[in-house]
Amino acid sequence: MLMKSDAAATGAAGKQDPQAPVALVVGSGFGGMAAAVRLAAKGYRVTVLEKLDAPGGRAYVHRREGHVFDAGPTIVTVPYLFDELWALAGRKFSDDIELKSLDPFYRIRFDDGDHFDYSGDPARMRAEVRRISPSDAEGFERFMREADQCYELGFRSLGDKAFDTVGDLIKAAPLIIKLRGWRSLHQMVSSHLKHPKLRVAMSLQSLLIGGNPFSVTSMYALVNALERQWGVHWAMGGTGELIRGLVNVFEGMGGTVRLKAEVKRIEIDNGVATGVTLADGERIPADIVVCNGDTGYLYKNLVDARWRKHWTDNRIERGHYSMGLFVWYFGTDRRYDDVPHHMMVLGPRYRELLDDIFRKKKLAGDFSIYLHRPTATDPSMGPEGCDTFYALSPVPHLDSGTDWTTQAEPYRQAIQEALERTVLPGLGQHLRVSFCTTPLDFQHRLLSYKGAGFGLEPLLLQSAYFRPHNRSEDVKNLFMVGASTHPGAGVPGVIMSAKALESVLPDPATFRR
Repeated sequence: MLMKSDAAATGAAGKQDPQAPVALVVGSGFGGMAAAVRLAAKGYRVTVLEKLDAPGGRAYVHRREGHVFDAGPTIVTVPYLFDELWALAGRKFSDDIELKSLDPFYRIRFDDGDHFDYSGDPARMRAEVRRISPSDAEGFERFMREADQCYELGFRSLGDKAFDTVGDLIKAAPLIIKLRGWRSLHQMVSSHLKHPKLRVAMSLQSLLIGGNPFSVTSMYALVNALERQWGVHWAMGGTGELIRGLVNVFEGMGGTVRLKAEVKRIEIDNGVATGVTLADGERIPADIVVCNGDTGYLYKNLVDARWRKHWTDNRIERGHYSMGLFVWYFGTDRRYDDVPHHMMVLGPRYRELLDDIFRKKKLAGDFSIYLHRPTATDPSMGPEGCDTFYALSPVPHLDSGTDWTTQAEPYRQAIQEALERTVLPGLGQHLRVSFCTTPLDFQHRLLSYKGAGFGLEPLLLQSAYFRPHNRSEDVKNLFMVGASTHPGAGVPGVIMSAKALESVLPDPATFRR
């Protein structure tokens, strides 16, 4: 696939109707590319505008000295969502992308050295539960049943439905009540499981979508069922291959991707979006604009305040935002073959650490780490005999006041020392590549409000109808996809946001001139 590094369009093999209405998609992450494919299939002429020098957004790919580093998302959990997108172009996902199932899904290593291998095998999961706490065996069965119910009602019934009106909320209310969605995820888990380690193992998943398990709605127990239902997979070549594949599919439908094309303003005429203006001053007219960027940043910086009756600066500021992310990318000149593909290396504190991150906005001296080692499954992600890693640590967003220009290296060193003590002995002697990203990078490079990793935190009153809508509450013909709109973060969530978008899009025929 040809990728140009300037603002020129990438080549498109297909053709679009020159009389069709124009849709601009701002941002080329998973949500933006999924939306672009669906818009093209509906009959729009679509151009994707990407600020960076390559597509992907938070799924950008860094390449250093033979190591391939996926910047953000690292797993596929609901493959049929990709099947649907490829089918819209008359193609088969499996012809372009090879998925490999992971076993275990991930290992949770506790601070005392014990670990829990989290897998899709019910018998092995039950054995892990009994090994840690035999008295919790029955409670685990109850937890799985309730998680399955959350999945059926929360994901399958509501995930791809746009919450556009109060009526949509009223229709969903019985399901939310049935699931007792006012409870926190940790409260729901604790009602079934008593052992602290099991409570951690079954509740930390919400952190993968930006939510504190002690405050997000219990409906996010659906992640447990979703993983069991569909498995956890790795896209061979990295998740960047998924973005590459989506771009190829989109271009094959006649779509255009423009790189280094940062949008500085949404053009609005009498309350209707009419196009965008780029950082270099270029004005691009459009019939609709779909934004894959962070909604807090979008409304505060790209939409003039006079058009924002709902998303005022005050409302944006009052929101509760997800944590920030510190990510250390590194490569080693040796392999650590006893480390699985995905591993959670937990610190000594759980609730207290999350309280520091989400409530006190305090950079703590301890941390928990998500350690990603793709070379465990896919040797192409690093040079022969080497390993590729990233270590992700949840941290407060930028309201903490942390000066990451001075704190990044001491924090990285502390993570290195912790990994050397636990799972990567001798790490410092074997480093060959090393670089970091902080909440400052999320703010300046990815244009994320407060440097938050996932937009608004998925609290009950910041989910579904209460999350920024897929169709703007303020501006006609302005739409949203991605992590900070409904249904939320995570690869399945952002791809489903493009599916929800379809239900509120105007018919292209309404724009025919």
